[in-house]
Amino acid sequence: MSFLMKIKFKQVEKRIGYSFKNRNLLAQALTHSSYAYENQKNVDEDNETMEFLGDSVLGLVVADYLFAAYPNLAEGELSKLKSTVANTSSLSSFAKRVKLDRIILLGKGEEKSGGRKKKTILAAAFEALVAAIYLDGGLEQTRRFLQGYLQPFLRRIKTRNFLINNYKSALQEYFQKVNLPPPVYRTIMVSGPDHKRSFKVEVLIGNEPLARAEGNTKKDAQKMAAQKALKKILGRKMKALTFDTFLLKKKS
Repeated sequence: MSFLMKIKFKQVEKRIGYSFKNRNLLAQALTHSSYAYENQKNVDEDNETMEFLGDSVLGLVVADYLFAAYPNLAEGELSKLKSTVANTSSLSSFAKRVKLDRIILLGKGEEKSGGRKKKTILAAAFEALVAAIYLDGGLEQTRRFLQGYLQPFLRRIKTRNFLINNYKSALQEYFQKVNLPPPVYRTIMVSGPDHKRSFKVEVLIGNEPLARAEGNTKKDAQKMAAQKALKKILGRKMKALTFDTFLLKKKS
């Protein structure tokens, strides 16, 4: 491990509030498969298997935390809230908080294609980091680390009497409720170079456009279009929780 990498790893440890006994675990957690492939002589493993483990450890800690924090929520609402906390969008934002986007090791091709900004790569790195802490320090250390992310995230929920949903599902459910056909998403424009695409999407009911939105991926553009359409329908009743999800206060 180079002197520069040792300095960077110390910086990561300071930001996450945990010092590794085995820094090789941290090194593996921050090694993307593209880097491992291009540096096979010097790198034995990437972070994909650690991502797998981290996903399960993260799920356990989040489920345990939500079970204690929201004892009155039904199983379905707990599942939706757990999915919101542990989805790609949320995990990538957690990764940015500790600046994993600056230190993750990427191959040259992935670097050129904007890999440091890809939510999937950042979320995977965060899950791998969770696994590294778990393997190095055990479950309680991992729980302590994750609580620093769960508490501020869930503090935005001001009420304990709420429904949670994602925009696309909620829009489809609303249409079903009023006996309308499901919404259709149509890509109307794609622009920008390959590494920085922009998609413009509209959501329609039949042939009638409801809303348009742009995003860096088709999925992101569809979510934003669904969000705009729902705002027209539900107005101020919605409270955004993440890029993907929102809250609705239950009627008393």
